[in-house]
Amino acid sequence: MPFVGLGLHVLVALFFAVHAIRNRREMYWLIILFSFPLLGSIVYFLMVYLPSSRLEHGVRKTASAVATVLDPGRELREAQRAYDLTPTAQNQMRLAAALLEAGQTDRAVEAYESCLKGPFANDPEIRFGAARARLAHAEPEAAVHLLEAIQSSHPDHRAEQVALLLGQAYAAAGRQAEAGQQLANTVARFGSMEARVEYAIWAAKHGDRALASQLKQEIDRHTAHWNKQTWAFNRDLMRRLDQAFAQAGL
Repeated sequence: MPFVGLGLHVLVALFFAVHAIRNRREMYWLIILFSFPLLGSIVYFLMVYLPSSRLEHGVRKTASAVATVLDPGRELREAQRAYDLTPTAQNQMRLAAALLEAGQTDRAVEAYESCLKGPFANDPEIRFGAARARLAHAEPEAAVHLLEAIQSSHPDHRAEQVALLLGQAYAAAGRQAEAGQQLANTVARFGSMEARVEYAIWAAKHGDRALASQLKQEIDRHTAHWNKQTWAFNRDLMRRLDQAFAQAGL
């Protein structure tokens, strides 16, 4: 039995090692994983795998949605109060994110610009938030600049989300060839439903009916197996897909 346990530890470590290699993590993780299979796997899961997974993103998204429904202005009020009392960089970042979620894109852009001038100017999470704010405020070229900087300096940070947002920014900036290529690469690399839907939305909006139909068929094959919870979680995404296809007459 001890040998079976040891084998499972090694298999788990091997799984995380493959994840580390595919996502271009630092090579010292491989040493940690195979030197200490059980402990190394636990540390990798908590520090690398979980923060970058769609599971954690989904939990945060669901919790945020529930809180917003119950009290739409609560986070913005609390973020503003925290910043007024203690104007630290962390509280400024929180306020910027709250402003963006509240739809106050002009103030969100200003807040993120202030963050980018401080000691965390190169922080990829701040750049990502600033890019979202710029795109929401109809400044796609500024968003492109920020997102390309993230991919260059921190290629593993929110890799799929950065890639999808960059594709949307390219499209909003009128750079359709780059948008299509970016979204196609994202589907090829991650293969997620979100990536496929965003690519299909782009194809429908920009007149590539054959590609849009092909992607829609692939999406329909996957969604045929969804349960009610999965549909509920992806409701907004699928609504955007239906609207894009309806507008395109597909």
